Amino acid sequence: MSQLFSPFDLGDLRLKNRIVIAPMCQYSAEDGNATDWHLMHLGSLAMSGAGLLTLEATAVEPEGRITAADLGLWNDANEAALHRVLAAVRHHSAMPLAIQLAHAGRKASSQVPWEGGQLVTPAQGGWTPVAPSAIPHLPAELPPRALDGAGLERIKAAFVAAAQRSQRLGIEAIELHAAHGYLLHEFLSPLANARTDAYGGSLENRMRYPLEIFEAVRAAVPASMPVGVRISATDWVEGGWDLLQSLALGRALRERGCSFLHVSSGGVSPQQQIPLGPNYQVPLAEAIRREIGLPTTAVGLITEPAQAEAIVASGQADLVALARGILYNPRWPWHAAAALGAQVEAPPQYWRSQPRGLSQLFGEMRLGQR
Repeated sequence: MSQLFSPFDLGDLRLKNRIVIAPMCQYSAEDGNATDWHLMHLGSLAMSGAGLLTLEATAVEPEGRITAADLGLWNDANEAALHRVLAAVRHHSAMPLAIQLAHAGRKASSQVPWEGGQLVTPAQGGWTPVAPSAIPHLPAELPPRALDGAGLERIKAAFVAAAQRSQRLGIEAIELHAAHGYLLHEFLSPLANARTDAYGGSLENRMRYPLEIFEAVRAAVPASMPVGVRISATDWVEGGWDLLQSLALGRALRERGCSFLHVSSGGVSPQQQIPLGPNYQVPLAEAIRREIGLPTTAVGLITEPAQAEAIVASGQADLVALARGILYNPRWPWHAAAALGAQVEAPPQYWRSQPRGLSQLFGEMRLGQR
């Protein structure tokens, strides 16, 4: 039997297979509010047959958005807009939903990618980003504002409030974004964190604020709700965050009740040298899974069913996440099930779509014809 299509438990949350739809920013919100685009986008992915659908990076405060068009969950209007979308999606799909809660840190106030992605200054209608230290992401950019104690407490409270809103919305799991050069990753990496207080310097100090955020969120939602973390396991820059430090973070998170680790890499520095290729991040996930023992998700240039099957069957990761590949092919799990001789869930309206010879792809069903 296919291991990719075997069930998996994230604590009390049972996934019907090991395919995770990774969070993918859509830059289509209005004042943080989900729109009809999100209804179309999430509705399509919820029909894919994956085991878990993760909502895009969702800002916990307005200043934490990557762009002004980011999804948010900092006020009642955001919550109501997302409730409308999720209610419609759930009416037609039982796929479990997770949400990635995020703060963009010094990479906030940017243009959307298709308009260049550059920093938008206050004079251009943007805002001044905040960060661990007043170090810009790119040398030519204006520096962010270094967070003081009050700012740290405000953002921590914003993560907690967004987590509680997520739980009220019936979202089944939370992923905290500590990767890709955003705020929590910035605290971890010595390339972005030059603080001299209790939140900078040593590895213990640099981990302190992300761990405080995790502890606060974990305490704010029911124990039955999985709370995990997405990390960049390495900065791909000498002298930056690396795998050994990621292992130390993983152990600290495990001790605090972390439910899973989603292993990515890079994003904090334009000097990164990433060896792109199929499975390029899988060895990082494998090392973290082996050393930490938490459920681990691998992601990054995983495109073929046999490739994903081998990752799970060999024990390199427990789950495989798809991002751009499933945007390109929203029925990827259907095709993977067909290739691996497995079954996948699909809405009954689509049952008649299965090709001849794959009559069991969608499981036992009765189809009449008029």
